[in-house]
Amino acid sequence: MSDTLFPVFLQFSVALLMAAGILALSWLVDRRVARRAKTDLSPYECGLPPFVEAHRRFSVKFYLVAMLFILFDIEAAFLFPWAAVFRRLGPAGFWQMAVFIFVLLLGYFYILRRGALDWD
Repeated sequence: MSDTLFPVFLQFSVALLMAAGILALSWLVDRRVARRAKTDLSPYECGLPPFVEAHRRFSVKFYLVAMLFILFDIEAAFLFPWAAVFRRLGPAGFWQMAVFIFVLLLGYFYILRRGALDWD
């Protein structure tokens, strides 16, 4: 049992060490930059004060498009495992994925018709 889990623990410990090292390095670099100049702490590159408030409201369409992107991205992620085992699934797997893609296309045409992707 320990021989099979050793690579997992090794990779986990290397990942933890890398994460801790990156955090420590960013903390050290940040302290050096903060001592050098106080004007570099501005989030804007040009050095001019911003013209509008940074906490303004975004349109609901922005969030709608973001949610639709995540939805279609997750559904597209189902296509990769299906393509890997396509031949082993046979005709039943093909028709199940055909129904899945048909429902996906119905949703896509629905949001197109409702105007969810129009940026007027």
